[in-house]
Amino acid sequence: MKNLSSDFILNRMMALHPKVIDLTLDRVWSLLDSLGNPQNNLPKVIHIAGTNGKGSTLSMLRAGLNEIGLKTHAYTSPHLVRFHERIQLNNNFIDENDLTDILDECYSANKNRPITYFEITTCAAILAMSRKHADYVLLEVGLGGRLDATNVISSPALTIITPVSVDHEQFLGNTIKQIAGEKAGIIKPFCPVVIGKQNKEALEVITEKALEQKAPILAEGRQWHIKEVANSISYQDQNKMMDLPKPNLLGAHQIQNAGTAIAALTQLTEKKEAFYGAVSKAKWPARMQKLSTGPILNALGHSDVWLDGGHNPAAGKALASYLSNQNKKPTVLICGMLKTKDVAGYLSPFLNLVEFLAAVSIPNEQNTLTADETAKHANELGIKSKSFRSISEGVQFVANQFPNYQVLICGSLYLAGHILSENQ
Repeated sequence: MKNLSSDFILNRMMALHPKVIDLTLDRVWSLLDSLGNPQNNLPKVIHIAGTNGKGSTLSMLRAGLNEIGLKTHAYTSPHLVRFHERIQLNNNFIDENDLTDILDECYSANKNRPITYFEITTCAAILAMSRKHADYVLLEVGLGGRLDATNVISSPALTIITPVSVDHEQFLGNTIKQIAGEKAGIIKPFCPVVIGKQNKEALEVITEKALEQKAPILAEGRQWHIKEVANSISYQDQNKMMDLPKPNLLGAHQIQNAGTAIAALTQLTEKKEAFYGAVSKAKWPARMQKLSTGPILNALGHSDVWLDGGHNPAAGKALASYLSNQNKKPTVLICGMLKTKDVAGYLSPFLNLVEFLAAVSIPNEQNTLTADETAKHANELGIKSKSFRSISEGVQFVANQFPNYQVLICGSLYLAGHILSENQ
């Protein structure tokens, strides 16, 4: 076994994947039982669901807890470059040897039974985090909530639901109410739930679920408020008021994410350093990340090259809002998306904002939308676009035809991961 790599075992796990993905927890419960139920031996768990802002909120919460000396594990998905990113033990990506051992243990315990890739790797993450000391586990939902593989924690310390919007309709439903109901499935009896900014329908569904579970509610716009004031942000709830620096993660939407993280922290600590740490020290790659070095930046020859992995209409709106407020250079997009996403919904906010879109396929991703399809969607919306056979070809075209423009590489976390890998 020691001669095997984590990549080898991960590929082997793919063969266990059911022919049809049916959202259920049965396979997860069965494997966890075979592993000795490690979910019952975790540090205090903070469970985070939502459509947008889960990762950013998690990163701020982690930064705040770390700032006051508390140790955190984290489980997130998908990864950008290597699977190891998904499992962070005390702020470090899991070691290759440890990951290999854990994956092999889970593969053996599963005994060749059908199980999805996400399910078995989530069990591996839970097992790894149960064996290392920490004060908190920050557990990010993969898809939905109610039937997500992470929803095996009976008594979390806190649950968080970030903004809900339409995404993953084939699994979660076609309406905000249906999707919000699935997200609200992580709410547990008597466990406080922090609710980020929601539209009216989503908030009603989440609130109803919380009341059913007798879970204390801390909802944006009701129990707590966040707003931008000049060059700072102001947070207020029933017990305190705080003026804090603007988040170091860029974009107006990050102010809302900061509010959610701060509201969560108020349930965990009174230390001011935690709140300052949350807004000023969070790190979350491919979320409006400005490339500062690397061959892709060099090839473009531009001073402003941004990378973002957002992929749904709400993300498109947030990105467009940020770019429109920069008042700097005109903008060009390099964009690649998955077949399962609402391409028109994502791109619509960029209309009249960008001058050109270079459409690319996502390398080594079978569910990628072809470059031609992405270009067709953009042109139909009125965004001038052209497809390219490779990212490098698209980059070179933008470099030659649009000098001194700001460039946003966007549309998918999978594309963002490829860019980060190639830009090393």
